[in-house]
Amino acid sequence: MKKLVSRIEKLIVPSKGTWGIVLEDLNSGEKWEHNEQKLFYAASVIKLPIMASVYSAVERGDLALTDLIILDEQDYVGGSGVIQHFTPGSSLPLKDIIMLMIIQSDNTATNLLIDLVGVESIQNTMKEVGMVYSTFLNKLMLSKPNPKGTNCIAAADISVLLHGMAIGGLVSNKASDQMVDVMKKQQVRDCLPEKLPSPYSDFDHGKAPWELANKTGWIPGTRHDVGIFYVGDREFVATVLSKDEDDLISKRILSQIGEEIYNYLQ
Repeated sequence: MKKLVSRIEKLIVPSKGTWGIVLEDLNSGEKWEHNEQKLFYAASVIKLPIMASVYSAVERGDLALTDLIILDEQDYVGGSGVIQHFTPGSSLPLKDIIMLMIIQSDNTATNLLIDLVGVESIQNTMKEVGMVYSTFLNKLMLSKPNPKGTNCIAAADISVLLHGMAIGGLVSNKASDQMVDVMKKQQVRDCLPEKLPSPYSDFDHGKAPWELANKTGWIPGTRHDVGIFYVGDREFVATVLSKDEDDLISKRILSQIGEEIYNYLQ
């Protein structure tokens, strides 16, 4: 893994921005951390602990994935996602709301789920999974954010969450598998996986040569991509956060880091 770390260091050293990175090879047990405790504005990566909190409520029996959520126009917010364009009064199963929050980064779906489980429940889930530096205080796309602060994440915390998910220890083995399956359907693929070969180019008995269960986050000046790589029989957790860098440059560096990880796992 030393060569991989060296290549990634060469990518981020010239950057004027700040990078928080944790890489973990789940097969060898090797791990590399860089600014792992530094806080970054969470952007849409905060949707991962929200998803974990919802699945925790499902595990307890407080919710069911088949529960129907009725859409109310007053809950609609802008930014990413399609629910804001749906007909008010329509209903969607909870499972589909989760799916839209992750694979399209739907902000309305996110706020619906926050209201469903509550801010305190999400904060408790974060503590339970071992997220010690990160904070969750606000729903998304609010005109007046919580005066106590903003949603922030640290690479160490997101890596802990992803590690738990990868080994089946986040909420439960079943819930972990379900969350990974949702993330594998991700449609925002312009950062870590951008330079990877098409997953449809080399099928082996119907199975793609690689998969990435990932979640991005972006606002101007802040760009993240985090996830679990599955290449052959190898599994690799990557958490890459950035701030104070030109958006096109951070996007390019993220895609190059993804390519380096994939080549390493090959």
